[in-house]
Amino acid sequence: MTRTIERHRASATEHIAVASSVSRRFGDVVALDNIDLAIGRGEFVSIVGPSGCGKSTMLEIFAGLQDHDSGSVTVDDKPLTGPRNKTAIIFQESATLPWRTVRDNVAFAMEVKGVGKRERRSRADELLATVGLSKFGDHFPMQLSGGMRQRVAIARCLSMEPDLILADEPFGALDEQTRLVMSYELLRIVEKLTCGVLFITHSIQEAVLLSDRVLVMSARPGRFIDELTIDLPRPRSEDVLASPEARELHERIWSSLRDEAKKTMSIEP
Repeated sequence: MTRTIERHRASATEHIAVASSVSRRFGDVVALDNIDLAIGRGEFVSIVGPSGCGKSTMLEIFAGLQDHDSGSVTVDDKPLTGPRNKTAIIFQESATLPWRTVRDNVAFAMEVKGVGKRERRSRADELLATVGLSKFGDHFPMQLSGGMRQRVAIARCLSMEPDLILADEPFGALDEQTRLVMSYELLRIVEKLTCGVLFITHSIQEAVLLSDRVLVMSARPGRFIDELTIDLPRPRSEDVLASPEARELHERIWSSLRDEAKKTMSIEP
């Protein structure tokens, strides 16, 4: 049976996060150059680009983990001054706490917020069911596969009830088959939420499959050189990547990326 995926698409005026004319330098190195980026509530936006182009720097700025040297950043219509409770981050490594059970890992953010033990256990179990790990609440992370640990990280992220999810190559360490399965799992999980998602990836296929929009970033200094609306029909099925429209999108992204990837081979640090 072919699975189908639906996702709410925000109107252009419902922005959860906005960067305007943002630049970032590290000494003499310009990492980001005059970046404009707006993420809608309920919108899934992916950034693809060559290694070292500033994708992760942009994500960390939206997370409040890095400063920017010029421009402005707002999240939920407020100037961003640092990390915020309603922004959740998923990194490439799951960053689970090895001494805590899977359930307690998911409940950790709620524990920090002072949620009572019974309530956080109940909520953690609901989230484990959402990510398909109901039977693993009493296990420890070391007993799980890499893909399962990333599902724990996603459940912990959702426990924060975020309005913005920032995902930095969350499936980059997984094998190709697991990565594709996890891509569908992530879209299934967030499809009914109204949060915005900024997704960093090196996988063109992943970007086309998941996104409402894809932004292509140049080699350093990082600038956006192309923007594509992924206007593939929704709900999306696993067959969508085989469609002529998806192949055309894939080719356009690769055409933009190909020369930029070559440039990174000749840029001096």
